[in-house]
Amino acid sequence: MEKTEYTKYEYYSNRELSWLAFNERVLSEARDKTLPLFERLKFLSITASNLDEFFMIRVASLKDMVHAKYTRKDIAGMTPQEQLEKITEATRNMVNLQYSTYSRSLLPLLRQHGLTVIQEHEDLDEEQAKYADRYFREHVYPVLTPMAVDSSRPFPLIRNKSLNIGALLSKKNEKTDELEFATVQVPSVLPRIVRLPDAKDGTQVVILLEELIERNMQQLFLSYNIVCAHPYRLMRNADLTIEEDEAADLLKEIQKQLKKRQWGEAIRLEVEDKMDKRLLKILRKELNIKEDALYKISGPLDLTFLMKMYGMDGFDALKNPRHVPAAVKELPPDCDIFEEIRKGDVLLHHPYQTFDPVVKFVRDASADPKVLAIKQTLYRVSGNSPIIAALAQAAENGKQVSVLVELKARFDEENNILWAKMLEKSGCHVIYGLVGLKTHSKITLVVRREEDGIRRYVHLGTGNYNDSTAKLYTDLGLLTCSAPIGEDATAVFNMLSGYSEPAGWNKLSLAPLWLKDRFLQLIHREEEHARRGEPARVIAKMNSLCDREVIEALYQASAAGVQIDLIVRGICCLRVGIPGVSEHIAVRSIVGNFLEHSRIFYFYNNGQEEVYCASADWMPRNLEKRVEILFPIEREELKREVMHILDTELEDNVKAHVLQPDDTYVKVDRRGKVSVNSQDCFAAEAMEKTKTPETGKSRVFIPEEPVE
Repeated sequence: MEKTEYTKYEYYSNRELSWLAFNERVLSEARDKTLPLFERLKFLSITASNLDEFFMIRVASLKDMVHAKYTRKDIAGMTPQEQLEKITEATRNMVNLQYSTYSRSLLPLLRQHGLTVIQEHEDLDEEQAKYADRYFREHVYPVLTPMAVDSSRPFPLIRNKSLNIGALLSKKNEKTDELEFATVQVPSVLPRIVRLPDAKDGTQVVILLEELIERNMQQLFLSYNIVCAHPYRLMRNADLTIEEDEAADLLKEIQKQLKKRQWGEAIRLEVEDKMDKRLLKILRKELNIKEDALYKISGPLDLTFLMKMYGMDGFDALKNPRHVPAAVKELPPDCDIFEEIRKGDVLLHHPYQTFDPVVKFVRDASADPKVLAIKQTLYRVSGNSPIIAALAQAAENGKQVSVLVELKARFDEENNILWAKMLEKSGCHVIYGLVGLKTHSKITLVVRREEDGIRRYVHLGTGNYNDSTAKLYTDLGLLTCSAPIGEDATAVFNMLSGYSEPAGWNKLSLAPLWLKDRFLQLIHREEEHARRGEPARVIAKMNSLCDREVIEALYQASAAGVQIDLIVRGICCLRVGIPGVSEHIAVRSIVGNFLEHSRIFYFYNNGQEEVYCASADWMPRNLEKRVEILFPIEREELKREVMHILDTELEDNVKAHVLQPDDTYVKVDRRGKVSVNSQDCFAAEAMEKTKTPETGKSRVFIPEEPVE
């Protein structure tokens, strides 16, 4: 079959619908009765947060295309308008399932386990009502800003993602049918979950903040009767459009664009399903909301509050045990980390192993008198980042410190701007990314003067330098002092900070210049082995797969007989089971307690097996519009460890969902099989590695609590 035949629309799935299918897999965890109750709450909260970002970015982008009369079809043959129609249908079904899960399953179970969520403020008993009203007067009323709308007061700006209560009012002691509109924002600075006095049977009782405000709306409009009051929530276009070539100062341009997120085009309006029709009509008119953007909700708006509920005390028995990352045996806390790296490359598997060695690597380098320079890329960091503190200290200690802070890291722009300014004040040389590209690679270079000359130490990773998410995301990191990789690392930073583009590389492959070609070459090499009748195998693990050229190469390899196993957490535009095209391709997605985030690529290579890790997914944006790095795992025992990770995930029959030819995902049938939960396996194995021969006990890394 010629390559051109792999471009048929029916060979591909739509990217946005594939993402919605991923969110459905997350939702299936919230509906899984074998999970602890509060874990189910957490997953339901995640689906709501995911959906918000999907609308603010992906749906907003499609709406922009429709406004611009852009009709070009996507990889699956759908125009932007057709995509929006399908998205609306799928999203409505998902929202209905979210709220039926919440109302019919989770709320009754919460009551059974000693937590009652008051749904309507009218359901409060006398003691609870008195407490609620007092709480409103003392804590809520002083913060609120009621806003009426009339000839002198225009309709106010309704901020993106804010929860509000709209009301219709009539003047007291006036006989008129004329109603006035007013609105009040539910303050995000106050806890949304309000604890009330316990019920007589000892059950904890909570109510949502918007219910307390709605109950006391009369206190905000004393000269009016409250005809009706209902919550609503608006989602706006939050996709930043930046003309980088025309921006004299990228930092100022991004700061200016960030402010626009609050008044971007309204793309989704959520309202209480029993909202008064007259009130709804006003909102739709003022916010310019069409029918397809209106979502009537049977339950509390914005289910992300469930993550706060997950954090409530007293319900540990209804949660998974707290995960404690294991220590890294090769890098004990008191070691000379540079000496240990010289003994051989060190592989880190987060969150099963602690992220602390990465922090130690930068922190020790900042204080080491032999270290001359530290260079690092930062995409997302935590709010109280020890990495940032170490880099600042290094500069103050006289080291040459260069940091590329990616200002275009979506929804982390403000955070990164603050860190960039702080680093500059400390004396670091800060680079604000490259024009037209996001720097998504994860690399740190430490240059050290030693007895035998200059030596370069490098950390490469699949995840961010974020000590918080490193406890939640599965990622791999490599610490090495390999001379070829050190030379490549220097070339990377020279390319990022100047105009020096090397003619070739020793070990690393970079996007957007060479990485896609490298992946295609590796896949085609397996295809050639298969055509010669030799065993051929590709295993690839990533977050998303939607690059057409890569998918075509996979189809061509599959048609030649290459066995291809893909572990794709989220978007997958490749379709399985197409006769003569993808019969040798299997796709699975693992959704578990940790977010699967690592990118791993294996090629059999006629027995000369090659294993790589990367910061990049197989997506056009990663391969063509970002600075990404692919790095090899060459030390034989580390290569076996990474291959074991892939093998275990392919055996997972607890958290794995397998893609079917009809584009649906189904859980693995494990009847008669031993249950394999890959994440549980890795956690147990990481702990087992730390056991000492003398005691058989594990050394456990206990993270310090942050200083308030």
